[in-house]
Amino acid sequence: MINKVSRNEMRLERHKRIRNDLAGTEKKPRLNVFRSNANISAQIIDDTKGVTLVSASTLEKELKIKNGGNVEAAKLIGAEIAKRANKAKIKEVVFDRGGYLYHGRVKALAEAARENGLEF
Repeated sequence: MINKVSRNEMRLERHKRIRNDLAGTEKKPRLNVFRSNANISAQIIDDTKGVTLVSASTLEKELKIKNGGNVEAAKLIGAEIAKRANKAKIKEVVFDRGGYLYHGRVKALAEAARENGLEF
């Protein structure tokens, strides 16, 4: 009998491979994306200190997002993370897609963040 590896386990393996070459510094922190079926969240992380500098998620009540699992919500989170990064004086980041393919919600979040001032 063949045991099929779950999609999430494969994603975590891809994420580990990506993270071998990717790290956030003080000058250029890492923009990490996590996507579930119902929500999406983003964090800007300084890996040298192991600290989250800025974060945004569809679970935050003040953003008033009804459906967090669609492209429109991802665009809102991308714009929000860019605004919060600008407040924290972060202009350049390294994009970490978290092992997800760069399309759909992940792409929408990245493009919205670029449009609102983040460079990567």
